[in-house]
Amino acid sequence: MEINKNSGGEIKLKEAQDLIAAFQSIFPEEKKAFFIGSNHVEAILAQDRCIGVRIYNAYDEDKLTKTVVLVGVDTLGNDMKEGVIVDRTVICPPHCPTISILD
Repeated sequence: MEINKNSGGEIKLKEAQDLIAAFQSIFPEEKKAFFIGSNHVEAILAQDRCIGVRIYNAYDEDKLTKTVVLVGVDTLGNDMKEGVIVDRTVICPPHCPTISILD
């Protein structure tokens, strides 16, 4: 698959629900979600030559919990290691929505 500004794709709500339900069924003890504020996402995307965001699975050894790291991707498909890199997500659980159509 080619990496460009159009990589990835939208899915319908039902498919999202099915994918999430399958994951939660197979991995019931895993974190459900990670939230990152729009200011951080926008800071990544605003970088010169940034065409998207790569999301890495990560582990916080201080908190003993899984997390994610977000990094910009340049026009060559490389991580922008000199740019904005984001972590410190808000993890669900415990910080889950009261009502979610995806859960």
